[in-house]
Amino acid sequence: MTQKTIGIDGSNIRAGGGLTHLSQLIQHSNQKTQVIVWGGSTLVSKLPEKTWLRKIQVPLLDRSLPVRMIWQQFILPFELKKTQCDVLFSPGGTLPFNCSIPAVTMSQNMLPFESKERARFGLSFMRIKLWLLKFSQSGSFKRAEGLIFLTEYAKQVVLRRYPSIRAETVMIPHGIEERFRAQPKTQDPKRGQSSEFPFKFLYVSIIDVYKHQSKVAEAVASLRKKGISLTVEFVGGAYPPALEVLRKTMIKLDPKGEFLVYRGMVKFEDLHALYRDADGFVFASSCENLPNILIEAMSAGLPIACSKLGPMPEVLKENGVYFDPENAHSIEEALHELVSSPDQRAKWAQGAEQRSRQYSWERCARETFDFISKFG
Repeated sequence: MTQKTIGIDGSNIRAGGGLTHLSQLIQHSNQKTQVIVWGGSTLVSKLPEKTWLRKIQVPLLDRSLPVRMIWQQFILPFELKKTQCDVLFSPGGTLPFNCSIPAVTMSQNMLPFESKERARFGLSFMRIKLWLLKFSQSGSFKRAEGLIFLTEYAKQVVLRRYPSIRAETVMIPHGIEERFRAQPKTQDPKRGQSSEFPFKFLYVSIIDVYKHQSKVAEAVASLRKKGISLTVEFVGGAYPPALEVLRKTMIKLDPKGEFLVYRGMVKFEDLHALYRDADGFVFASSCENLPNILIEAMSAGLPIACSKLGPMPEVLKENGVYFDPENAHSIEEALHELVSSPDQRAKWAQGAEQRSRQYSWERCARETFDFISKFG
């Protein structure tokens, strides 16, 4: 029997969650088929060495987005023929128009498909980019033989808006690295009751218009005025317009920087230490596909105050307190409930940590490659 070959398009994977996803898929897989990955220098250097894996570094994929798109659309199809690939996997959500072999892709970004969330970007290049992604990804979903979703929420939103999609679908959530896992701390009832024992919230995520960090800052400042001792540390890169709004809010509410802190970007390899230093986690996003950051906080055993929108309730279930991320008063109520209820937050933290155990890279790798292999 002829050995099958899987081609993986890494043309738009350079950093962040896409890089983590692909590297973990390969790390936790033991393939009997050959796998070929095309990517830029960063991707190729970060992927593990496997006997069944061939990594092809493409200099053009270190260049700008338009150059990478041209490579994907016009050069990748010839590379697939030359290497005699039997199936293409494109985790980035976009496929070549003239792909002559079966193709599998993924839905990883909900921003292109949520019109309310796109509108938050106003008249900007980012909004135009998301609008273009909506057309390119929806078209790819329609051309694909296989389509992977990360959550039931994402599946329902996409298929409801594009009923002409005929691809075979499957739901395969991402995993979580073991270094994030920790047993929940014993909940100290003194936390938040005095300035000596402030309750330390952590919010890890890009500073962006749909992440609502400014609303979280307003909620924390309001609770401080009412005598609740708490702080929040924002960690992550930033979309500049959203960062400007957050900085102005922080200066207005906490000019001395006593309880609102923006730490900036922290290396992914170091993030687990930040979770272990926190007392609680807040996640105020209004648009997600599968929020890996939320799963990291769950795995770290933190009590969580969470947005009630998108797939967050599907992921966290009953193991946290929910709020409307667009409403500072709603966030304030949720944070207050968490800080003032040590017994309840202990139950939430324990339940969240247990639930996080279903998110496994071993399972993700096995199910992903099994699904792709069906089409080769």
